[in-house]
Amino acid sequence: MIRRGLLLLCLILPLSGHAMACQPFIGEKMTFDVGWEFINAGSATMEIVKSRQGWRTQTFARTNRVLDMFKKVRDTITAEGMCVHGRMQSLSFDVEQHENRYHSTKQTRFFWRKDKVRYTQKGTSTWYRVPAGHLSVVDAFLLTRTMPLKPGDTFSIPVFDSRKRYEVVVHVGEKREMLSAPWGGRVSCVVLEPKLLTEGIFSSKGTMKIWVTDDVRHIPLRLVAKIKFGHIVGTLEQYRAPQQAR
Repeated sequence: MIRRGLLLLCLILPLSGHAMACQPFIGEKMTFDVGWEFINAGSATMEIVKSRQGWRTQTFARTNRVLDMFKKVRDTITAEGMCVHGRMQSLSFDVEQHENRYHSTKQTRFFWRKDKVRYTQKGTSTWYRVPAGHLSVVDAFLLTRTMPLKPGDTFSIPVFDSRKRYEVVVHVGEKREMLSAPWGGRVSCVVLEPKLLTEGIFSSKGTMKIWVTDDVRHIPLRLVAKIKFGHIVGTLEQYRAPQQAR
């Protein structure tokens, strides 16, 4: 349960000006407080950096000292992507779970030139037919942030996640809402409602809402996800803009 909420908070210096147009968030870093109902559960940090081919997004999620006594979580998610003809293309998506005595590593590799994906878990690899252009759930969220996000819009993004290939459907709410931002003041936000078929960074296989700033950056300020037992709430506490990165 805690893992689902922490991994929901997912969120590149470009190789060229063309790459910047494809993915403008390189250098960004965000830190979230994560709660379960009225209990502070832990934190999650997401940072986007330049990689050899494009960008790397790394998310580290952990429970706090109190929750550690019940279920200690130390999970890391690393996703890489690049620009292909001005469009985002995922290259890899790795999940390392350390939850009490449970340890697991899951690796996804996108061989987009061959329209294939290799998924590896417990030393066993399985190949899937996946056309170029499919994204990891992390890159799907980054792509969503680059869109106009007009009230009432609904769009879909092709993803491959947890051995499944499908379309993420995202609905943009009709109304704007005001939320407090970590840099001070209250800002207008767009409300997104993504629908996924798998559990993880961008989904709890249930009802979820994400509030992003109503500007070109679309910074996620708040996330609420309904799970089997209550709700997981993520709140942005610290933000470093791309131009502030070293």
